[in-house]
Amino acid sequence: MKRENNKICIFIYSMSGGGAERVMSYLLPYLQAKKYNVVLVLMNTKIVYPSIENIPIHYLEKSEPMESGLIKFIKLPYLAWKYARFLKKEKITHSFSLLSRPCYINIMARWFTRHPYKLMVSERNYPSLQYGYNDMQSKINRFLVKWLYPKADLIISNAKASAQDLVTNFNVPSEKTGVIYNPIDLEKINNITPNNTLFDSNYINLVSVGRLQIVKNHQLMIKAIAPFKKVRLYVFGEGELREDLQTQINTLGITERVFLMGFESNPFQYLKVADIFIFSSNHEGFPNVIMEAMACGLPIITTNCKSGPDEIMELKETKSDDIMITDYGVLSPVGDVKSLQKGIAYCLENPEYLVDCRNNVKKRIKDFEREPILELYTNQILS
Repeated sequence: MKRENNKICIFIYSMSGGGAERVMSYLLPYLQAKKYNVVLVLMNTKIVYPSIENIPIHYLEKSEPMESGLIKFIKLPYLAWKYARFLKKEKITHSFSLLSRPCYINIMARWFTRHPYKLMVSERNYPSLQYGYNDMQSKINRFLVKWLYPKADLIISNAKASAQDLVTNFNVPSEKTGVIYNPIDLEKINNITPNNTLFDSNYINLVSVGRLQIVKNHQLMIKAIAPFKKVRLYVFGEGELREDLQTQINTLGITERVFLMGFESNPFQYLKVADIFIFSSNHEGFPNVIMEAMACGLPIITTNCKSGPDEIMELKETKSDDIMITDYGVLSPVGDVKSLQKGIAYCLENPEYLVDCRNNVKKRIKDFEREPILELYTNQILS
């Protein structure tokens, strides 16, 4: 099909500050610059990326994030009907959705139209864990993924482990899956000026970035840090667990060594002068923050959560009960405070290893450069 006959729709809930939204903030102007006809469909009005200001936007609805799960579920067929009408009216040839509800709606829209379009969805999480709880929301999502995803033409995951999870546990045919890692804007990060005003050189300064949520398990890293008198931890991020985490810090008596810094729009200025990046998540899709830390030259200490860290750090031999040493840093079993402490101790006791890691991460991160990955997206969408 000729380029001028293609009309690509990118469908996502909002353009707020998440990882999927950031990838689309790169892809949309990239496609437009390549002279493709592209439109963005949203379900919420929040937009934080100026890069998409020239992209046509259609609102399927203007919902509130705190809408109840029951209402969200009940509205799916109606929104799919609305989206089907939009696809036909705008003569969309390629529909690519990201995040759970837009993906469900994208697939269900085929119930309501005979208009032909290539139907693609993107899975950004490790669904067996993301929806692995026993609450009603998790059960509904597991059902919808297993029922709907096999009906898509293509499911693009951002990690190999996530794609395999769909095949193994959600009846998705392997030939319908593809993997494209998240891109990173190295040029932008390289141009950021380091900020030396925060850290005390008398300490080893560890940094973490991420929302203060249960899944990120900041409690684990705070407990792991406690015995190391010459280590300070700076956590950038905001969320509902701030008060609980501060109480934990106070109880452990480490208020002079662990700091909740709140949200920071430019954490790179501090990452560039920190000593180590630490991450303790229970599960992920593909943690951009690890790549961003590597782009800033930081050795990594992270839990070996599903999915992403072991792929980013090219882990060659997986262990379930001990730390795992890579060329870029140390992985430890999920939820194991003693192993995380062992990983921290290994880094502190081997400064020459940290020097090697700093050199290696700068080489590895080039595999995630933005332009080649955006070209992969373009080829997958339009193939």
